[in-house]
Amino acid sequence: MRSEVFVVEQNCVYQDMDGDDQKSIHLWLTVADKIVALARVCPAGTHMKEISIGRVITTERGKGYGKQIMLHAIEAAENHFGATLIDIEAQEYAKGFYENVGFEQSSDTFMLDGIPHIKMTWTKDLAAVSRG
Repeated sequence: MRSEVFVVEQNCVYQDMDGDDQKSIHLWLTVADKIVALARVCPAGTHMKEISIGRVITTERGKGYGKQIMLHAIEAAENHFGATLIDIEAQEYAKGFYENVGFEQSSDTFMLDGIPHIKMTWTKDLAAVSRG
């Protein structure tokens, strides 16, 4: 599924097997026995310095599956790794999506695999305030 979306749909050649999968928590959301969303939660010091979430994919957009998988990924990061801070490397166009689940931009734009990205950070105290 990651290759289908990232390599084929987004026309992005990247090294999917990066050695972080074995240390990470993998989440998927199924609807009618079909996987519709994926995410990977990496412990600190693997993909990024801080605990991170990545490889976020939905195959059916506009149905809320992306938000669901991200909220579960944040919860998994808190429960399994004690996260109070989570970093992501977000494709720049998806900034609003990640802001909706509590992330804030924390870097300037940079290129990653030929696609503009930004680093975004979720902070537990700030997320709790925004959820109110």
